[in-house]
Amino acid sequence: MKMHAETLTNLIARVLQHAGAHRDMAQATANALVLAQSQGLESHGLSRVSQYATHLLNGRVNGQAIPTVVKRKGGALLIDAQEGLAFQACQLAVNEAILTANALGVAFAGVIRSHHCGVVVDHLRDVAKAGMVGIGFSNSPAAMPAAGGRHPIFGTDPIAAIFPRRDGTPLMIDLSLSEVARGKLMVAAKEGNNIPLGWALDNEGNPTTDPKAGLIGSMLPFGSGPDASPKGAMLALMVELLVTAVIGANFGFEASSFFVDEGNRPGLGQAFIVIDPGALSGRDHFLDRVETLVLEMLKDDTVRLPGARREALRLKTLSDGFDVPDALISNWNKALES
Repeated sequence: MKMHAETLTNLIARVLQHAGAHRDMAQATANALVLAQSQGLESHGLSRVSQYATHLLNGRVNGQAIPTVVKRKGGALLIDAQEGLAFQACQLAVNEAILTANALGVAFAGVIRSHHCGVVVDHLRDVAKAGMVGIGFSNSPAAMPAAGGRHPIFGTDPIAAIFPRRDGTPLMIDLSLSEVARGKLMVAAKEGNNIPLGWALDNEGNPTTDPKAGLIGSMLPFGSGPDASPKGAMLALMVELLVTAVIGANFGFEASSFFVDEGNRPGLGQAFIVIDPGALSGRDHFLDRVETLVLEMLKDDTVRLPGARREALRLKTLSDGFDVPDALISNWNKALES
């Protein structure tokens, strides 16, 4: 079925409210899921609706949570997500960080007692609109071992950054730290194909070419291929410490998987850094230098600027509408009737 963004967003918000989220939480979450879907990021879009609804119904999420700023000191601030869905809390963190960076030049906003935060770079879009640079990261339930290790400790721990441009689409960088996306294993398992060595370990910590064994076991950090490097695992360690030891969230190995219905409230963390280039090189100089670099990159006609494809797809989807499977809409309507 073809649906426009507003209709789809309202339907998702109703499903989440019915599952126990208050109106503002449901609306913020629906907005984020539809934004992800519009960019072709299905794994962070409509596929998450039933997961979030189940977590609300099973008590893994506090549907009445009101995120609150609980600490401030200089350019640092801490937001308690109160064990709710992450999107309102991340929105509050970014908004407060923009205000703080506008006053002080830089801000670091941490979010604790949080949940799955979706597409990290999407939280930074307002930073670019304010003419500032944004960096974001989050931990997630354990899926990857430490360098040289065998059992899952770190999540795939996404990191993102956004750099505004004078006229063009901001440069939007967003990546997880696993060798490949978990979705590639899911596709291979569904199609009955093997995966290359270096993508995953089985549940005993052995390298595997069986995607089903990899899904039960653990993902490997990027750089874990034939010429193994600890770089991905080291970056995951950095992210994990920044959002746990520094701001006070749970470690990934202390959180139940997002992909199970029953489990604990994950209590994960997100952090956002906002920098005002006006406090350093100056905004005009910053924008000039960004364009100088972009023009140099585009001298190779094979270069695609980060975020450009997603943004073009977003605009096309918003114009053409969303193709939503009838079975998915039927499931949502059944949930609303229950």
